[in-house]
Amino acid sequence: MFLVTAAEMQAMDRNTIEFFGIPGRILMENAGRGATAHFLETILKATDRNGIAVAAGRGNNGGDGFVMARYLAQLGLPVHVYLLAPRSRVQGDAAANLDLLQPLNVPVTEIQDPSTLTAASDRLQRHDIWIDALLGTGLTSPVRGIYQQMIDTLNAWGKPVFAVDIPSGVDSDTGRIRGTAIQAHATATFGFAKCGHLQYPGAALSGRLRIIEIGIPPHIARKIGCQQHLITSWTVQKALPARAPDAHKGHAGHLLVVAGSVGKSGAALMTAMAAARTGTGLVTLGLPVGLNRVVEDKALEVMSLPLPETVQGSLSEAALEPILAACQGKSCLALGPGLGTEEATKQLVLKIITETRLPLVIDADGLNNVVGELDLLKERSGEIILTPHPGEMARLCRTSTKEIQQDRIARARQLAVQYGIHLVLKGAGSVVAHPNGEIFINPTGNAGMATGGMGDVLTGIIAGCICIGCSAQDAANIGVFLHGLAADQVQQSMGPYGYLASDVIAALPGTLRTVLNDAPRSGPELDRLFYQH
Repeated sequence: MFLVTAAEMQAMDRNTIEFFGIPGRILMENAGRGATAHFLETILKATDRNGIAVAAGRGNNGGDGFVMARYLAQLGLPVHVYLLAPRSRVQGDAAANLDLLQPLNVPVTEIQDPSTLTAASDRLQRHDIWIDALLGTGLTSPVRGIYQQMIDTLNAWGKPVFAVDIPSGVDSDTGRIRGTAIQAHATATFGFAKCGHLQYPGAALSGRLRIIEIGIPPHIARKIGCQQHLITSWTVQKALPARAPDAHKGHAGHLLVVAGSVGKSGAALMTAMAAARTGTGLVTLGLPVGLNRVVEDKALEVMSLPLPETVQGSLSEAALEPILAACQGKSCLALGPGLGTEEATKQLVLKIITETRLPLVIDADGLNNVVGELDLLKERSGEIILTPHPGEMARLCRTSTKEIQQDRIARARQLAVQYGIHLVLKGAGSVVAHPNGEIFINPTGNAGMATGGMGDVLTGIIAGCICIGCSAQDAANIGVFLHGLAADQVQQSMGPYGYLASDVIAALPGTLRTVLNDAPRSGPELDRLFYQH
């Protein structure tokens, strides 16, 4: 399913109006009518006796709010519009819908400056519910003046707020807060979800998100060339290879994991076991020789490959030849969990990247060891998937974690395109970027995943997906979705937090069953999101 930027949405609206022939006023009507239905389902309560207030700006977002006010008034509900601009400055389709409120006796109060808002505060506070139709998706600068005061006032009151298109103050492309932003209980967005709905903190401010179909034809969306997508169960279901009834372990791939050091054997084990639980036919774990006995005692289904180690218990450069030999006949190499960052280990990692042609999934210390050496990735013919968390991403990009989090989509896309790699930028709303510039955002997962070992599990799932026959792009997309969904299912059965990465590993077969048994849809364009953040 497409996720769009503000510019892409504007282009779709323009093309629908100018070339397909649907007037803008019809699009606004469809938006307001659909938003009203979502409002009635999620916000309105029978006990709300003091009415509904619409806080409206002078643009098309305000116009959508005027349409909502009209429909609510026609249902006999008390509604009052507060316009944060002179009426004379409302133009076009928005002005036409504002004029329709007068025959319905919907009161419209102009609030043009902070002093007017302060004076009217007692009257405004009597309303039970607010509709936020202030700013919309076109916001590109910090919220100031009367709009800032209105947003802060509504948040301070803590009453239910329904956002039109996107909570005012949220950057629709990044999810950033532009100075201040509405905390919405529910949001109706139009045509397609915006990237900012699925990236934090915007995701946390959107509440229950519903996409409203307004009449934009699918061919126009495709013509615009949107490169952002939401990963859904439909995405995963159609990309997972079918397993033949007569399949044996040789048909399901063989993964080589190179990982572990003294004190970090668990990371290596979790990567290997996650791959096995994803359906990989065979898993071989290459690790320092001193850890071999520990691993053999704990992972009965995983084969081990003892490798030369340093005095400190990390892999040494002497491990290169046996690792390259072990790559023969393998489907994928997972590199990095728990490896450590000794100089000898770093040199080993760089040589593995340079000399093996297997698909590579690199995580954790594998990433830390390539900081400053990313040009090696360009020279490699085999596909590479990097899976950094924001701190690791900051080290790779030689910047701060804060800078990475300011625009996760742009940062992930830039690195993926520049080095020709697939990249999973982990975190809430994980961003998966591909060498062609496409972005996939993952909606699964929860805060209970904030515990050690979760990244190691993800590495194993992604590598396992490659082994069972997925392309590198599909493996990255499927991996983050299955990882988060498994954690969601564990959370439902065990509680909001306190579960472990090993619990997620154990849940993976059931998660695969859930996805594969999900009723197929006729296509992603028809999938409409109803998402509780």
